[in-house]
Amino acid sequence: MITALILAATVTVVDGDTLRIDGERIRLLGIDAPEIHGCRQGRVCVPGDGNASKRSLEAMMGGAVSVQRVGQDRYGRTLAQVYVGSRNVACEQIRRGQAVYVEKWDNGRRLAADCR
Repeated sequence: MITALILAATVTVVDGDTLRIDGERIRLLGIDAPEIHGCRQGRVCVPGDGNASKRSLEAMMGGAVSVQRVGQDRYGRTLAQVYVGSRNVACEQIRRGQAVYVEKWDNGRRLAADCR
């Protein structure tokens, strides 16, 4: 597992479970957040307000960001646990009701161990 502390980077929140850090697309490990543009036909989506979920994640992005990369998803995004300070932002999204835990997306149950 590679951990990177990012002190001077451009962090952009794409939605409630995806970030872009200096151009690299980062998908938060083990969670699913409501869609901003609605749910495509034939897909089961997390209920809720996608824009509120995005704003929640944006509000956490002050300070030093560290990234623990754990792989890639089928869309080529980096799967990672992301921390601001000591706070796992995926755990915080779940606590805030802005995302749900998805066990099958939690490689090695890393997120479950972190969130307890």
